[in-house]
Amino acid sequence: MAEDDTTTGAGKRPGLLGRLFGGGRAEAPAGPAPEPVAVEPVFAEVPAPRLSWWQRLKGGLARSSSAIGQGIADVFTKRKLDGGMLDDLEDILIRADLGIATATRIRDVVSKGRYDKEIDPEEVKAILAEEVERVLAPVARPLEISNDAKPFVILVVGVNGSGKTTTIGKLASTLVGQGRKVMLAAGDTFRAAAIEQLQIWGQRIGAPVVARGQGSDAASLAFEALREARDAGTEVLIMDTAGRLQNRTELMAELEKIIRVMRKSDESAPHAVLLVLDATVGQNALSQVEIFGRVAGVTGLVMTKLDGTARGGILVAISEKFALPVHFIGVGEGVDDLEPFEARDFARAIAGLEQEQP
Repeated sequence: MAEDDTTTGAGKRPGLLGRLFGGGRAEAPAGPAPEPVAVEPVFAEVPAPRLSWWQRLKGGLARSSSAIGQGIADVFTKRKLDGGMLDDLEDILIRADLGIATATRIRDVVSKGRYDKEIDPEEVKAILAEEVERVLAPVARPLEISNDAKPFVILVVGVNGSGKTTTIGKLASTLVGQGRKVMLAAGDTFRAAAIEQLQIWGQRIGAPVVARGQGSDAASLAFEALREARDAGTEVLIMDTAGRLQNRTELMAELEKIIRVMRKSDESAPHAVLLVLDATVGQNALSQVEIFGRVAGVTGLVMTKLDGTARGGILVAISEKFALPVHFIGVGEGVDDLEPFEARDFARAIAGLEQEQP
C-alpha cells in the first residue's frame, strides 16, 4: 500500500496537511547571517507654520463672512440698485445677527447717491466693514489691571458651556507671561470636572488654585480665596463660577450672594466682572448681557467660539445695544486663540476683506 501523502520521509515532499501546518518542514541549513537590508530613514513630519492672529481670525470668521459675502454677491450682480436689492441686503445682515439698527444704517449708506446705478459687491463689503468698525471701535478696549487693588479680583460669569474655565486659563496664562502673580479660584463647585480643569491650568502655568470639594458653598470659597490671595501678595485673583442660565432666578441669586460676600472682605471687589459669551447662541446672547449685567454688574465681555457659527455678527448687535467693553475674542481652543479685541480687524474679517496694511 502506498505511503500516505501526509507523511514525510527522507527525500520526500510534505503532503498537503504538512504544507499547511508546517509538518515535515526541513531545517534551514546553517550558514552566515544575511546581510542587513538598508532601510530609508523616516523623516519626522515638518510641523505646519504657525498662523498669524489675522489668519486665525479670518479663518474663524469664515463661516460668517462666507454667508454674508455670498449673499451680497448674489444680490449685487450687474443690476441697477433698487429698493428690492436694498431689502435683500438688509435681510442678509439681519440673518447674520448684526442687528436691525446696524443693518438699516448700512442699507442707508449703500443707497446714498447710488440709487439706480450699478454697484460692485466689493464696494458693498467695504461699506459693511466701515460701518461695523464704526460700531465696534468705541468698545474695543483692553482689560486694565489696576495696581491700586491688591489683589485685583476678576469674576468670570456666563451660561453653561460658554467657555468660562478655558477662558480663565488662557487669560491667566497671559497675565503670568507678563510677570504678574496670579491665583485662581475654582468657584464652579457644581462640577468636579471644572475644579479639576482649573487645577490643571494652575499646574500648567504655575499659579496656585484655591479649590474645595464638589458641592461646597461658592460664596464661602470666594471669601477664603480673597483672604488667601491677600495673604500671599497676589496681584490678580481670577474666580470661576458655575454656569447658570440667565432665566434661573435661584442661580442668579447665588451669583449675587458671591459678590455680596466678596464685598465683606473688600468692598470694591470684584474689580472686573467678565461675561463670557458663546457666539453660537446668536440672539440669545443679548438677553444674557442684559440679565448678567443687571445682576452681576458686568464690566466687560469675552466672545468665544466665533469659529463655530455663521452668525458672528451678534457681537456687533451687542455692542450697538449695550456699549460694553469687548476685551477679548476667541476663535479656537488653543492657548493663543484668545486675543485682545481689535475692531478694524474684526470688521474686515467679517466682511471678507483682506487685512488693511498700516
